[in-house]
Amino acid sequence: MSTAAPPATDALVVNHLPRLLRDVAAAKPGHTAMRVKESGIWRDITWTDYRVAVERIAFGLAALGVTVGDRVAIQSENRPEWIFTDVAASSLRAMIVGLYPTNPVAEVAYLLQDSGARVLIAEDQEQVDKALAAEPGCPALEWIVALNGRGLAAYDHPKLLSIDELIERGERFAASQPRHLDEIDAERTPDDVVTLIYTSGTTGPPKGAMLTARNVSFAAHVFSIDGGILGKQIGPDDALLSYLPLSHVVERGISVWVNLTSHTVVHFAESIDTVTVDLAEVQPTVLFAVPRIWEKIQATVAIRMANASRLKRAVYRVGSRWSQTIAADRIANGGEFTPRARLRYIVGYLPLYRPLRKRLGLLRVRHAISGAAPIAPDVLSFFLGIGIPLFEAYGMTENSAVATTNVPGRMSVGTVGEAQPLSEVRLADGTNEVLTRNAGTFAGYWRRPDATAEAVDADGWLHTGDVGEWVDGTHLRIVDRIKDIIITAGGKNIAPSEIENAIKASPFIKEAVVIGDRRPYLTALIGIEYDTVADWASRRRLEFTTYRDLSTKPEVIELVAGVVRDANTRLARVEAVRKFRMLIKELDHEDGELTATQKLKRQAFARTVPHLVDDMYADSSAYPGADLGRNG
Repeated sequence: MSTAAPPATDALVVNHLPRLLRDVAAAKPGHTAMRVKESGIWRDITWTDYRVAVERIAFGLAALGVTVGDRVAIQSENRPEWIFTDVAASSLRAMIVGLYPTNPVAEVAYLLQDSGARVLIAEDQEQVDKALAAEPGCPALEWIVALNGRGLAAYDHPKLLSIDELIERGERFAASQPRHLDEIDAERTPDDVVTLIYTSGTTGPPKGAMLTARNVSFAAHVFSIDGGILGKQIGPDDALLSYLPLSHVVERGISVWVNLTSHTVVHFAESIDTVTVDLAEVQPTVLFAVPRIWEKIQATVAIRMANASRLKRAVYRVGSRWSQTIAADRIANGGEFTPRARLRYIVGYLPLYRPLRKRLGLLRVRHAISGAAPIAPDVLSFFLGIGIPLFEAYGMTENSAVATTNVPGRMSVGTVGEAQPLSEVRLADGTNEVLTRNAGTFAGYWRRPDATAEAVDADGWLHTGDVGEWVDGTHLRIVDRIKDIIITAGGKNIAPSEIENAIKASPFIKEAVVIGDRRPYLTALIGIEYDTVADWASRRRLEFTTYRDLSTKPEVIELVAGVVRDANTRLARVEAVRKFRMLIKELDHEDGELTATQKLKRQAFARTVPHLVDDMYADSSAYPGADLGRNG
């Protein structure tokens, strides 16, 4: 069975990013394209400012020798210069390669080597240091350009330039060849590769997915139209906050592609640490976040209410009960308000829902999306109950993030929704692997023809590697990654992510890793949500010093055991977790346990904790944790 909208993409007009910028700058020169927060003040960047900045960097890159087909890498937090560089590289028909700011030196070296990047734009001293450490093993790397020169005055390296020096070279180049960008633009095609976006590398080395101008234009079109991933049609009145890494396909799609297509206003947080404050100041109208962010927001509310005055706690308790009813009605009504839910929301709006949403920065949100991983139904219900239209969507880099989405009026909790416009989705016979087909399907993996052939078949279907099932014939539910399915010693096939998500639905749990392949029963390794558990412990006058100390407290272990027991009651007997052990440190990207997008590298992680796994399948309890028995 498949769900599809006819893939009539031949008529799709490919809108190249530099041309879009040129057109909007001509039509709306003084209108605001972006806002950036500097020293606590929001500064406007007009469409003219945007175009001038892009052209200055593009001429600078041309002066360094960047030309058609070259790769330009950037390693930086979200800031306007990230986007300026992105569109500048496209102006030269070069490819942008985004590195995550958290990528350690080994990963920086691998990505630069694999992509063959000629230039790296590095945000600051930290990123420059990584680049200089990786440079000896990257023969193609000719230049490192620093955006922020603080701390670099004493650096003396022949490949290191400041952004000001880059622009000065560009000005000289432009004076001698003023038509250079126009000449390149005249030759561009829909098949030009705009970007290499590297996969997360959960099961092996990251691969560079090549997205073309056609892919990017298609994604921007679907994101922007009514019924696409962003809900209703998006436009100049919409405010967005760019805070998730721009190396990620969805953030790039929203902050760059949609911004240029629909003329939204993108806001850049002062730093990742100020996102909460910036959300409250910006009050975005459309918001995308991964489940981890939504879970964190919900946990923050729980902590604040636990420490609030008696009156506020009483109001919140009443509001919570009403919210549960509102959420239940909305879920039963495809995500829309029923008359009863609307009435309760109106009554509770001024005393509870409005101040809560305003403080969270969600007062003006008209459409919110959760993606990149499954979200717990309890978390989704919380936001629906306080009036946030939160919908789950599904996509991946290889289909330009366009596959399925839930839409208002037809939402189905526990699913990732229906096929997006101009897309086809079906399940492979025998394996139930999710297959997608649309104009967003990537051009292939960089220098990996064999991997490309495995990913896209002769009929153009992208093999996602996810196992799915249909709900009500139209809505897709993702079961798990094919490679992550556990087959127990008894021959039962079990999707670990569903069990993990049931456990992580608790505000006290940050990580849950289910073990059990070829084993007689399931076990789990669990990491606490430090802030929430620390608040819980403090209110009980439980003394602790570090994450490790808190995790090993008998009271905390019993708290976690209660969470696991509760999750087990909602699972089949064969899916119940019988034993767990506590993680005594937070999982970290730099330690190789997580990808840059915070996805678990199961194989790499398993190699670091064999002692904990062995202990759970032995008749011992040498490590902090609990044995729950056969019935959980």
